[in-house]
Amino acid sequence: MAVLAAVAWAAASPARAADCRAQDLPRFDASGSTGWGHVPLSRLKRDTAYSAVSEEGQTLLQATAQGSASAWVHLSRLDITATPLLEWRWRVPALIEGAANEDPKREDSPVRVIVGFDGDKSKLPEPEQRRMARAKTLSGRDMPYAMLMYIWDNRNPVGMVVPSAHTDRVKMIVAESGGAGVGAWRSYRRDLAQDYERAFGEKPKSVLGFALMTDTDNTGQRAQGFYGALRLACAGTK
Repeated sequence: MAVLAAVAWAAASPARAADCRAQDLPRFDASGSTGWGHVPLSRLKRDTAYSAVSEEGQTLLQATAQGSASAWVHLSRLDITATPLLEWRWRVPALIEGAANEDPKREDSPVRVIVGFDGDKSKLPEPEQRRMARAKTLSGRDMPYAMLMYIWDNRNPVGMVVPSAHTDRVKMIVAESGGAGVGAWRSYRRDLAQDYERAFGEKPKSVLGFALMTDTDNTGQRAQGFYGALRLACAGTK
């Protein structure tokens, strides 16, 4: 998995409702997506194949990686003060043998849900600013200020924050671990604001967008992942 620098993260004013209302992100459709799009990570990497599939009357996103890495992205700048709870579900037929997200040579995951955040990049240390500049040169697009990645890890415990080996501005949070849930739909609700503050030591600013990614560019293996729709829920709801 490479640093997700290839997303042209949105720059419009953040949307915020006066009264809290849950927000459903656009759902996938038979043509591929509505409001979502494929984004390669690098010209040097193979692309993961993404397609919409129907299952029990619902349209889902199917991702198939074969020694590849690319993302399926939805750009939407949002103020999540009132709706910090991210809900989603995913299913994996099998884990990636030998994958280890703490090891840059084995950093793959059958499913990832990624959230990009805004922030003042001028306050980042010089090494991080240089990394972002190099990433933009390679991809032609800006990196966000920070990214949270929710992953399915082979062995690290649920809730663990796994730092990226590539940059301090990407933190992975283990949402699922091990093989007990393989083959079944697994549902999640995570507090983005709490997770961000725990991972980065500061409160988040607005969200710039969301991405889904199934990647095996490091292990070279084949992996599949299935994703349901994403939803932002109001704080304090059950």
